[in-house]
Amino acid sequence: MGIFDFAKEIGDKIFNRTEEPVAPTEPAAQEIANQLLARIQENATIAGLTVNYNGDTDTVEITGTAASQAEREKAILAAGNVQHVAKVIDHITVQEPAPESRMYTVKSGDTLSKIAKEMYGNANEYNKIFEANRPLLSHPDKIYPGQVLRIPD
Repeated sequence: MGIFDFAKEIGDKIFNRTEEPVAPTEPAAQEIANQLLARIQENATIAGLTVNYNGDTDTVEITGTAASQAEREKAILAAGNVQHVAKVIDHITVQEPAPESRMYTVKSGDTLSKIAKEMYGNANEYNKIFEANRPLLSHPDKIYPGQVLRIPD
């Protein structure tokens, strides 16, 4: 299990939600959980995936079984790199355990090449980061400050 923090004010806008806090109702929380479930399923393969969303704390809790550590990490990032999600609580088990990837929070002025230079010592390794974060990233130039990326070894 892991707890991962995200910048809730930024990220992909998949909810029709206002900035004003609204008293959460069960259907609204369930609708958000369903949207997150669909987003995770588009980006990672997790057997028995369940997603719960708490609107009071902007926390997502995910459970299921991943075939690999990479799939687990993609699920966490798919749930967390979304506007209005501040925290992801991960209960995903991995069938083939492996070391966790490093996570990197994009800063203003970052590019994948700059991040690759910092992480690997070679800016030309940017594609390794891009591929590790597909399909969450559609293009190597489309990253934004606050976004969390997987940095594989």
